[in-house]
Amino acid sequence: MMRLRATHAKLALSAIGLAVLTGCASVSLDQSITRVNDEAGSFTGGQLALASTQDEHNQRAQAAQTLLAQPLGQKEAVQLALVNSPSLQVLLAQGWADSAGAAQVGRIANPIFSFERMTASPELELARALSFGLMDLLTLPSRHGIANRLIEQSHLRLSGDVVDQVTLVRQAWVRAVVAQQSLQYAKQVYASAEAGAELAKRMQAVGNFNRITRAREQAFYADAATRLSTAQHQVTASREELVRLLGLDEGQAQTLKLPERLPDLPKQPLDPQQVGSQATRARLDIRLAQSAMDAAAKAQGLNMVTSFTDIELTGRRNTTFDNAEGTRSTARGWEIAVRLPIFDWGGMQRSAMNARTLVAANQLEATVRSAGSNLRESYSAYRTAYDVARHYRDEVVPLRKVISEENQLRYNGMLISTFELLADARDQVGAVAAAMDAQQQFWLADAALQASVIGRPTSTRLSATSSAPTGGDAGH
Repeated sequence: MMRLRATHAKLALSAIGLAVLTGCASVSLDQSITRVNDEAGSFTGGQLALASTQDEHNQRAQAAQTLLAQPLGQKEAVQLALVNSPSLQVLLAQGWADSAGAAQVGRIANPIFSFERMTASPELELARALSFGLMDLLTLPSRHGIANRLIEQSHLRLSGDVVDQVTLVRQAWVRAVVAQQSLQYAKQVYASAEAGAELAKRMQAVGNFNRITRAREQAFYADAATRLSTAQHQVTASREELVRLLGLDEGQAQTLKLPERLPDLPKQPLDPQQVGSQATRARLDIRLAQSAMDAAAKAQGLNMVTSFTDIELTGRRNTTFDNAEGTRSTARGWEIAVRLPIFDWGGMQRSAMNARTLVAANQLEATVRSAGSNLRESYSAYRTAYDVARHYRDEVVPLRKVISEENQLRYNGMLISTFELLADARDQVGAVAAAMDAQQQFWLADAALQASVIGRPTSTRLSATSSAPTGGDAGH
């Protein structure tokens, strides 16, 4: 009989151990990063990694140095951020911590061992007890499911955060290159305006110009000086924004070189059907909301049980020594402790859980409804920016070039004056500046569309781009 009981006890302990081992959710850093590289491969290129050793830090520094040795394109800027940015390393480390914390939800609490020594002369009593939460064991499958969903959420959030960071890098690179290009043009405009203002001053001195004509040239010169100062600051501001996102130190920032201009427009814009098919396959926001809904539903079912009571199972072994008689006796047994729902029946806990489930359900519905709208808005901004930039490239700038060439011929033939030629140059300033702004808006909208396709919509507002002024009699 004793052997049968011992066998039953061993089987029970084995069953408990098996349940604990099979019910433990676990995560690893490599799994988390591999998941992000799979989810956001178009953003990371599979190069996302967390540096945890000095050798890894050295390898990343060498890779950053190689990228900085040549003018940094947009794709190379993203690669540099992936290997060099401490902010991205923070996201990875925090994502790992969040995943580990989520996995902990599915773990059973450690048992409690207590030892008691009591003396009542001539007797000495030693009591040993091993306790564990019976409800923890009974609800382990449910908590395991919740933990897996929380881990899934942490992976999706990390993927979304990485996408956001890469999108910021892409857009900051566009602004930095355009600011640099605008500065070069502002210097040319300033030099031309300075020459015009000096010539107008001399012409007025000999009586060939009146005050208002000279004032027009001087005003254009003053405006050009203001634009040049603003352009110089914009280069510094946009470059430093990019430096921060890339995580460059002082030495790396000094070696950073950017291309002289943005890439040419694509020959054709993206097809809306192609964009829509990509979005339906890989939207992080909908998957995250769905996972949150599933976790809330699981937790609600678990809470219906645990909110009422808690049960603790304890095994005891007490040994009593009778010093007077020189004898020893041992008592074995177990006890169950149940928390009685007298003062608190758990109603508020269940209400809170019901509310959280309702929040998750409505959040999922809101995300699904807004997903298509966000994508349509992003594509509209992308397509509008493309059409406007192409219009400036194919229509406005070539027309201004023709006008400029014709005015140059008329000037060479002494049909117009120097200041009419300068007035035409002023008209070109607006056209060229608007063309550069239109190209910038396109590449910003392109980065925003890529983020929206994967389920991380960002701002898609387009700035108003106006065509060049007609000039009128500005130079007369």
